[in-house]
Amino acid sequence: MNRHLTKLVAALAFATLAMGAAACGSDLGGGGRDEEVTTAEAEGTASGELAISNWPFYIDKDTVPEFEQETGIKVDYTEDVNDNNEFFAKVQPDLQNGESGGASIYVVTDWMAQKMYDLGYLQDFDKEAIPNFEDNLVSNLESPAFDPERNYSAPWQSGMTGLIVNSEVAPDLTSIADIFDPEYEGEIEVLTELRDTVPLVMKSEGVDVENATTEDWLAAIDKLGEAVDSGQIVDFTGNDYTADLARGDVAAVIGWSGDAVQLQADDPNIEFVMPEEGCIQWSDNMVIPVGAPNPTAAYEWIDYVYEPENQAQITDYNYYVSPVDGVKEILEKQGSDAAKSNLVFPDEEYVANCSSQPNPPAEDEEEIEKAFQQVITG
Repeated sequence: MNRHLTKLVAALAFATLAMGAAACGSDLGGGGRDEEVTTAEAEGTASGELAISNWPFYIDKDTVPEFEQETGIKVDYTEDVNDNNEFFAKVQPDLQNGESGGASIYVVTDWMAQKMYDLGYLQDFDKEAIPNFEDNLVSNLESPAFDPERNYSAPWQSGMTGLIVNSEVAPDLTSIADIFDPEYEGEIEVLTELRDTVPLVMKSEGVDVENATTEDWLAAIDKLGEAVDSGQIVDFTGNDYTADLARGDVAAVIGWSGDAVQLQADDPNIEFVMPEEGCIQWSDNMVIPVGAPNPTAAYEWIDYVYEPENQAQITDYNYYVSPVDGVKEILEKQGSDAAKSNLVFPDEEYVANCSSQPNPPAEDEEEIEKAFQQVITG
């Protein structure tokens, strides 16, 4: 996507979200949805067509065709989620009319899943249709604050936001503080995701991000704005930062852990660096939107990828943190390097300084969102 168009879409996305702010809860501790929630009912044997919207670099080349062969379901798997707000801006006109744009599964991050749910745009699961999800979800993801019963969200993958660095160009870049070092002027990109980029900047300032004040958020945004004005940061991007790294346009980005492994296939100098300040941890979730044309097939897919053998194949490719119990043992038996990777199975020491992805203070979320969008759009 053209960078300027990405920024315009992000601005429009913020305007759309701001209009809905009064209608939804803004923290991850519970929803503000008052109307009756619909359940996407499974009906008979899964068949037909299934459209899925997901992020890039998230699935191997074999899982979709193998699912199609096993189930007879034709899958339209589209990697059209580049940024949560950008994706929301695209689908919201359909959702407000009770339509999904043809997709039966979206994959969005925790906070966006809650926002969509609170706006009435998502349906609850028919849990009897997804026994593997019920049985095999890892225990630490069973009861998140935003969806404590897992009524409407099934983690696709979890991951870490930190630094992706071209170690040949910037071998000493190891902290978030380093991205503001004049040595790297004009060689840094950061994410358009407020809840990834700004908390990492706050961590570099010694702020406890899970208890950050409005002033902490705004101060970090101001620091980013100054870095943009000086030319230190050259752009804000969604998942399309991968192309800039691959071309050698930048030395480092604030980015997502598994992407680094995909980029290493073409350039071994590109690597994920755990920031000295720690990372931000999150999950992306499969959700079923209102108007989903084939929820029965959606459940077949969810249940298929929650079968440990099938999930192991996905994990071995994308190197994100698997939400499915039993995957590590399978990968160990297969001799996969993924079984030994801290990107896939992080130990306590590796993530000791990491924080769960925070939301801004609820009472000032709109102000903070607006300030961040102003920095992004210039």
